[in-house]
Amino acid sequence: MADEVNKTAFIEIQSRMIELTSKLKQVQNQMRTKEGEKKRAFLTLEELSQVPDDTNTYKSIGRMFVLELKAVLMNEQEQKLKDSESAIGSLQTSKEYMEKQLAEVEKNLGELLQQDPGLARQIMSMSM
Repeated sequence: MADEVNKTAFIEIQSRMIELTSKLKQVQNQMRTKEGEKKRAFLTLEELSQVPDDTNTYKSIGRMFVLELKAVLMNEQEQKLKDSESAIGSLQTSKEYMEKQLAEVEKNLGELLQQDPGLARQIMSMSM
């Protein structure tokens, strides 16, 4: 009876661990994407700042380019930079929270396997 309870607990912990791991990877990918957007906005701002104010500047919209004031393009890039930074901050908070949860799940799994060495042997025999 206790053996079945431990197996059920192991399956629950294992599924929670898999779920948290996939969510953590998803958040890390989102952070990478936002970092790329931030870098692109920063580099675009850097290039725009070197261009004289009276130069014609164009904004890409799909497959066409539209004449746009330099100031408008600079404001858009600054806004993208700010948005990316705030998104990265919130994603970092989510990442830290998930890492704490994952550590707790790993701890629970370790405790369960220490509590029932027979379960650990069964798991090892199944994986080989």
